[in-house]
Amino acid sequence: MVHAFTQDVPIDADTYRMIIDRLGPEPLAGCLLHLCVRRPEGGLRYIDVWESEEDCARAFEQRIHPAVYGVFREIGFEPAGEPAKDQLEVLDAAGALLART
Repeated sequence: MVHAFTQDVPIDADTYRMIIDRLGPEPLAGCLLHLCVRRPEGGLRYIDVWESEEDCARAFEQRIHPAVYGVFREIGFEPAGEPAKDQLEVLDAAGALLART
């Protein structure tokens, strides 16, 4: 079963690009889809689909959080904490990178 969520983050596109650059070109193991969109009220929204919750947790621990918090230290940003994740119930997933669930 896939693991999917949305997460609203209080950063701008430039900070997001710095984080992506810090992550490097190697794909995140288990990530089926990562979509980043601008929120009309400010900040960004991530929509993620992972092969499993375990793959997601491992990627956050090993690669995502080190990249994010490294950039935050560099730019002097201190977030109030980890933004909440809103879990999604995936009924169907299709596309070039996704197999039907």
